[in-house]
Order: sequence, then C-alpha cells, then structure tokens
Amino acid sequence: MTAAAVPQPRAEHEPSASAVRGRRSSLAIALLAGALGAALVLLATSRKWAEGTAAVAQGSLPQSANGDDITGLPGALAVVGLAALVAVFAVRRLGRVVVSALLALCGAGVVVSSALGASDKAALEEKASKVSGLTHSPIHDVAYTPWPWVAAAGGVLLLLAGVLALGYGRHWPAMSGRYERAGTTGLARTRRGGPAPDPDRPEELWKALDRGEDPTEAPERQEAERGA
Repeated sequence: MTAAAVPQPRAEHEPSASAVRGRRSSLAIALLAGALGAALVLLATSRKWAEGTAAVAQGSLPQSANGDDITGLPGALAVVGLAALVAVFAVRRLGRVVVSALLALCGAGVVVSSALGASDKAALEEKASKVSGLTHSPIHDVAYTPWPWVAAAGGVLLLLAGVLALGYGRHWPAMSGRYERAGTTGLARTRRGGPAPDPDRPEELWKALDRGEDPTEAPERQEAERGA
C-alpha cells in the first residue's frame, strides 16, 4: 500500500520579475519627481509672479512681486517635502507611512497655495502703499506670470512622490547601520584573535582600549566571545 503523500508547506511567495521591476521603477520615479518638484517650487517662488503700476504724486511707478513676496508657503512646503523624501529611507513600517503621507500633503499644499497666489495682488498693494505713502493705495494694470503654475506643477510632482511612497514604500530599501555594526564587530573579533594584552606593558593596554577591548576582561571570557 502506497503511503499517502504528506502535504509539504508552501514556499513563501516570491515576487515576480515584473513586480520587482515595478518596485524599482516606483523608487526611481519617486526620487526624480520629488527632487525635481522641490527644485521647481524653489525656483518658481524666487521669480516674478505679479506686476502692476502704483499711482503716486509724480505719476505712476511699476511694481512687481515675487512668489516669496506673495506667499512663503510653497517654498517652505517644498523644503519640508524634500526632507520628507530623504526621511522615507531612514524609517520603516508605520514611520515610513507617516513620512510618506507628510510628503504627499506637502505636495498638495504647494499646489493649493500656488494656485491661490496666482491671482493675489495683496503684495503689490502693500508695495504701492509704501511708495505712495497712503494706507490703501490702489494698484493698476495688474498682470500675472506663469510662474505660480510652475510652482503648482512642482507641487504635483511632490504629491506624486508621496503617493508612490505610500503605495510602494514598504518595498523600498532603508538606511541602516546594520552592515556597519556587523563589519565593526567582525573587525573587533579579528583583532581580539591575538594574544591578550600584557598588564605589565602599558602600551599594550592603551592599544587594547583603542580597539574597544576591555584589557581587564578574563581571557576565558574573551575566548568565549570569540567562539560565539
């Protein structure tokens, strides 16, 4: 009688080649989108967003306002988003989800604040009041540049990076001191492989301390550590 086949435990599911390529692509796209998005926002906020003319006693004076004059929120969010993009690789599990969500929120905030600043003339009116000496000086012939929408596009890229991090971040690598610690431990064990320092020779004791060893440790314990 043939013995019944014993069911074997199923091997852990290995990701397919396409899944691995997708994870690598998501990482590359997120890094590129996040870095490019932050750069676009910082560049756009340093450029002219609006211009107009202020009426003064001598006639009229042209006035202009950069993105930072109108709103400092997009630039600040771009810096925070860039820091969050880097921090994604420094944390794991729940921390990575939180940082990824922060990155996405920074991108969304850049889009909203840039869109609102695209038609804002408060900064121009403030400048007009300064040059005219009036509390509420009107500004005329107001025109807006495309730079607010460039900043908004950068915010979209930051948002994309955050969404990718939320969706695929759990598969991305993380920075860790594990390999450095392992290498350091191995090196220390190799160095401990030599003879124990002679307590009658102070120079050997100092060398042992420099190597991170305890020169007062019993040789039996050192041997046990080397065997471990």
